[in-house]
Amino acid sequence: MATSSPSTKSSLQVGQTDSFATRHIGPSPEEIKQMLELLGLSSLDELIEKTIPQAIRISRPLQLPTAQSEYTALANLKEIASKNQIFRSFIGMGYSDCITPPVILRNILENPGWYTAYTPYQAEIAQGRLEALLNFQTMIIELTGLEIANASLLDEATAAAEAMTLSYGVSKNKAKAFFVSQDCHPQTIEVVQTRAYPLGIEVIVGNHENFAFDQPIFGALLQYPATDGTIYDYRKFIEQAHKVGALVTVAADILSLTLLTPPGEFGADIAVGNTQRFGVPLGYGGPHAAYFATKEEFKRQVPGRIVGVSKDANGKPALRLALQTREQHIRREKATSNICTAQVLLAVIASMYAVYHGAAGIKRIAGNIHQLTNLLAEGLKQLGYKITGEYFFDTIRVDLGSRSLTEILQAAEVQQINLRVFDDKSVGISLDETTTIKDLQDIWQIFALGEDLPFNAAEFVGVIHECVGVIHELPLHIPNSLTRNSNYLTHPVFNQYHSETELLRYLHRLQAKDLSLTTSMIPLGSCTMKLNSTAEMIPVTWAEFGKIHPFAPLSQTRGYQVMFQQLEEWLAEITGFAAVSLQPNAGSQGEYAGLLVIREYHENRGENHRNVCLIPQSAHGTNPASAVMCGLKVVPINCDEQGNIDVADLKNKAEKHSKELAALMVTYPSTHGVFESEIKDICEIVHSHGGQVYMDGANMNAQVGLCRPGDFGADVCHLNLHKTFCIPHGGGGPGMGPIAVSSHLAPFLPSHSVVKMGEQTGIGAVSAAPWGSSSILPISWMYIAMMGGEGLTEATKVAILNANYMARRLQDYYPVLYKGNNGFVAHECILDLRSLKKSAAIEVDDIAKRLMDYGFHAPTVSWPVAGTVMVEPTESESKAELDRFCDAMIAIRQEIAEIETGKVDAENNVLKNAPHTAETLITDDWNRPYSRTQAAYPAPWLKEYKYWPPVSRIDNAFGDRNFVCSCLPMSAYNE
Repeated sequence: MATSSPSTKSSLQVGQTDSFATRHIGPSPEEIKQMLELLGLSSLDELIEKTIPQAIRISRPLQLPTAQSEYTALANLKEIASKNQIFRSFIGMGYSDCITPPVILRNILENPGWYTAYTPYQAEIAQGRLEALLNFQTMIIELTGLEIANASLLDEATAAAEAMTLSYGVSKNKAKAFFVSQDCHPQTIEVVQTRAYPLGIEVIVGNHENFAFDQPIFGALLQYPATDGTIYDYRKFIEQAHKVGALVTVAADILSLTLLTPPGEFGADIAVGNTQRFGVPLGYGGPHAAYFATKEEFKRQVPGRIVGVSKDANGKPALRLALQTREQHIRREKATSNICTAQVLLAVIASMYAVYHGAAGIKRIAGNIHQLTNLLAEGLKQLGYKITGEYFFDTIRVDLGSRSLTEILQAAEVQQINLRVFDDKSVGISLDETTTIKDLQDIWQIFALGEDLPFNAAEFVGVIHECVGVIHELPLHIPNSLTRNSNYLTHPVFNQYHSETELLRYLHRLQAKDLSLTTSMIPLGSCTMKLNSTAEMIPVTWAEFGKIHPFAPLSQTRGYQVMFQQLEEWLAEITGFAAVSLQPNAGSQGEYAGLLVIREYHENRGENHRNVCLIPQSAHGTNPASAVMCGLKVVPINCDEQGNIDVADLKNKAEKHSKELAALMVTYPSTHGVFESEIKDICEIVHSHGGQVYMDGANMNAQVGLCRPGDFGADVCHLNLHKTFCIPHGGGGPGMGPIAVSSHLAPFLPSHSVVKMGEQTGIGAVSAAPWGSSSILPISWMYIAMMGGEGLTEATKVAILNANYMARRLQDYYPVLYKGNNGFVAHECILDLRSLKKSAAIEVDDIAKRLMDYGFHAPTVSWPVAGTVMVEPTESESKAELDRFCDAMIAIRQEIAEIETGKVDAENNVLKNAPHTAETLITDDWNRPYSRTQAAYPAPWLKEYKYWPPVSRIDNAFGDRNFVCSCLPMSAYNE
């Protein structure tokens, strides 16, 4: 939590040829001059004066450290990272060290072709990552034994919380209590409690073995294996839970399910967990891909995204997001979840880990870990220790008896080993894929407390070498009743890419199907698809950041703590707030955490009756969903004809709900892409009635260095680091959504029970790890360090310039729906396409698909206004790229004009048939009323480089009618 800002003023001279800012910002000084001339302006400052209300402009430069070169910033961050100590962590608790196959590390995690893609809302140009996500879903379905799975969630703890709310929503027994086994991971219990409290759900934490079901419950959560490693047979408990109408969620270790009976086979309704140990680095807690699997009857209630199988216009199998999983935009305050994201990049890595190893390989890894654990336990028994629990997979709990915990921990520190401490009398040890025989020998030496081992370690070691995978000389510690007998990972995709050559080619084929920032600009409004520089990405895979367990002692994570403190201070300075929490690991989580902080503030003041949240009708759909999750009642606020908040309506509703007013949620600049001049008055109205102002930071890219929400009236603001601060979108995740707050809200920022942080008055954990997805925070640290205050400010100005330049170039072809008082837009603009439906029967989707033929991803489609597109070019795109996109849009308008004049058929034309695949063009039977050249090469630049959509237009309705969310048999792809 930050309480101050550094005072070093940036001395960066923007325009220096050797500065990072000049490489991050796309247009050159000469191009900036040309763009300003088109707008009739003399300088960037004049543009800002006409765009941002003077009343909210900051009067001083950002007080940030001097901009550093890429080399210097990397060297400085390396020095900070070196303060972290890489111990061997046997802590477990749902996190395991693992081996990322180098072919996956280099070709996915470090590959901009994978990490710069956007969420696959335009499915025709996202078939590669959709296939990888379908593999992920198939992997989860088969390992858990359940019928459907989604494309990943944020972490195991929040997935468990989502399971609770799903169970609550579908339960018919009207109960208000949720049972959580005391054997669940402590961070999961805490996040579930945080999520339950504002909803009025009682969480009963108890012993599943003696729970009497004497209190009505709507659901239950069990850990499999338990947090101390014990394997329980939950069949009797599940049977009793079902008798009282409760759903049962099992949080299962994904690797253990290769040896253990899957939850779906012993009656579980939902399974959740973490796929981190499938090749994803520890990263001090994230990002990792959680999984969520359930029965098909709950498919409409599943949180997040589901990849489904459909077909394209030619009948070819094609993939897309199924069942309108972005339900927030339709259901808004009736949505069951605010999650509109996934951990795509990490889910892709986990799925490819399974593809690379296959069923036999993963089972071999699991078997070796189990046998090493078995061997470890046998050695500890010979040292006189008791192992609690007869059955285990990779984790054991060691009863210390009369031995001193302090001495054990001191001996472990000498060996640079971390153990889990349960209490003064017992410790936990969890093994993983990286564990070696030497690790066992070192652990035995720790527990021998300086004495010679009473057994010959070499004899134990010999057992390992005699047979690989299954060790018959030692008894297995998995009960026969829970030994897995069913097959998994049987699809050919998991059985044909086990050599590096074959996997490399498979990864490249999938990558080539997708359009990413390596291909062209992705001009999505509100999504800020800017440069993710190589220098920013390099530290992500440093061992000093990647091999740290999230619950390692703070004394071993001093480098992380230094980076956190600096980043928090920089973000506090940029936003004008007093304190920052880095814990929320997605924008939706930031929304939720920010509102929870406001709620806790009111309760702390004895005003827990304040439960009304005012939300403009133009707000992002996650806003009302987040408010409802915080137990707030949503009251919508009208917008005027210019897209601004209707201040009169706001006043009326604030007065009407004055005694109950908790908060206003406002996006600034507005969702319609303009700086509302009355923002200070809007904040004052809410404050005058005792409410707090939550500002959605999705559009912070238009504010940095020019205005600060903490100065003009906001009380809390979440920041999308994956937008404004350069963390890449990863094909649809990861993200980070920290919150910044004013001083009076600072005591209520998220805390964490496992790693003590925050105040006692804090809201409790909102993510499994104390600092969220820690290992991607170096990206934002590098961005700010290399840009400095002046560079960040210049970037904001150019982002606004680029948007206005495009708006001006396109306004004669597509009306710009909303503009500010002086006729300018903010960092994005909405192009109104609605008239084209009447004049030419052209829908907004037709233009989106035709843009694929020109080599572009469409802007944001039909949001926030149906029948429009919202364009955000960001500051990283060059003038040449902006012109190329504008030229494409103008050419498409000319194609539409030919329909309007009757020259071209209204049903059979290049727009209605878009996108055009290579397969479509090379058929002998070309019977369309336009040439192949017009279809595929409508612009001159396409002759130099052509991106080919891999499938034709996808039939979404067919996919929803014929719901399939796992891999089809290979024969389906040959038809």
